[in-house]
Amino acid sequence: MKNIYLCFIFILIASQMNLFAQNIKNKDNYNYQVREEEGDLNNDGKMDKIMVKMDTINETRPLILQIFLSHPNGKLTLAVSSTKIIEPQYPIENQGKHNEYQIPNFFIEKGILTMWSEIKGGNITYDFKYHHGNFELINVKKITNNATKGYIDEHTIFTETKFNLITGLRTETDDRLGSKKVLNKRKKIVLIRPLPKIQDFKFSDKELY
Repeated sequence: MKNIYLCFIFILIASQMNLFAQNIKNKDNYNYQVREEEGDLNNDGKMDKIMVKMDTINETRPLILQIFLSHPNGKLTLAVSSTKIIEPQYPIENQGKHNEYQIPNFFIEKGILTMWSEIKGGNITYDFKYHHGNFELINVKKITNNATKGYIDEHTIFTETKFNLITGLRTETDDRLGSKKVLNKRKKIVLIRPLPKIQDFKFSDKELY
């Protein structure tokens, strides 16, 4: 009986060590770089960098956004790292199917970090600005259409949404392709405080704007 008990303890310890080893192994497999952009994000006159990497081992193909800020000595330090801002290429809920969207593009211009993403029936653009040690969401621009099965014609209505999170002004404009006349325009004030930080931002938050 004692030998059986000892054997059981050995197996339990071995299984726990194996699980621990797997957790360490699977902790960080973002081994494939898909995006890189350089520019001055904190207005210190030096080049900062953003990188997007993919985990090619995980079958959902998750992605990570990393933001590196420069120092006076020229070295870059990781300031922000997020695995929530970009949707995995093969989400679990899709049961092995691709999400049908390309990996978001990132741009740096005049101190603003811009993220452009495809969404159902259009695209959405987010602007983040460095402020007091954080990258805060300050602008959202979204363009969608009501086309069925992706077919766009002269009857398709496009809706452009502009949301200035600093002032709270949210404007929606409806028009048709090729038409110079606005069909409808709606304005309202929506105050979000504090401003969303990039490390807390999730790809599903697009539904909020």
